[in-house]
Amino acid sequence: MLAKRIIPCLDVKDGRVVKGTKFESLRDMADPVEMAQFYNGSGADELVFYDITASAEGRDLFTDILRRVASEIFIPLTVGGGIRTLDDFDRVLKCGADKVSVNSGAIADPSIIGAAAKKYGDQCVVLSMDVKRVDGQFRLFAKGGREDTGIDAIEWAVRGVADGAGEIVLNSIDTDGVKQGFDLEMLDALAARVSVPIIASGGAGKMEDFAELFTHPGIDAGLAASIFHTRQVDIKELKRYLRAQGVEMRV
Repeated sequence: MLAKRIIPCLDVKDGRVVKGTKFESLRDMADPVEMAQFYNGSGADELVFYDITASAEGRDLFTDILRRVASEIFIPLTVGGGIRTLDDFDRVLKCGADKVSVNSGAIADPSIIGAAAKKYGDQCVVLSMDVKRVDGQFRLFAKGGREDTGIDAIEWAVRGVADGAGEIVLNSIDTDGVKQGFDLEMLDALAARVSVPIIASGGAGKMEDFAELFTHPGIDAGLAASIFHTRQVDIKELKRYLRAQGVEMRV
């Protein structure tokens, strides 16, 4: 059985790590390079770096900070924000990313998924989705959760995997920052339709939330930000706890 992964996330705005609730009310948290160093030694399986306003502002991702982050860590790094073209993939991979997360860029041009998978391999292409319930449907949002695309998120994921996405990050806007547990209903709906690894994002508040998450088939990783940033949950302790619960972990 494959080990489950624990993944902290750095949401970066104007060169600083920030965190909000339901994608709003962002507050300053820390320096991204210092935080990357901390997570590299804290037992994290991977690290995610999002330049969270690049797409909404229509600009390229901040590569100077990304280079500094990548140079400080020895765990896999996934990078997203403002990824619109194959040149963007190339640029962040050359900065030290192992995987590239595409969200709004794929909504604007779905062909980027297949083109990137063909050039860099499926394992390099992560389809990130910001999803919210609208009129009883799991709806896909763009531009950092600001824009309702009207697209059914589950159908979008199915299409993305068929095109070559090797992994999916499901960010539930409804549970983001609420700390009441992952959006298990949304995750189950996705897991029933795709066979690639799924990273659950949004809602972690305590260790028990991860234990409950990993009882659900098809979920490969739990991603969180504020509970790790504030040291509310220690990753090494979390992994020991999960292993005691029977969850396969790299400790």
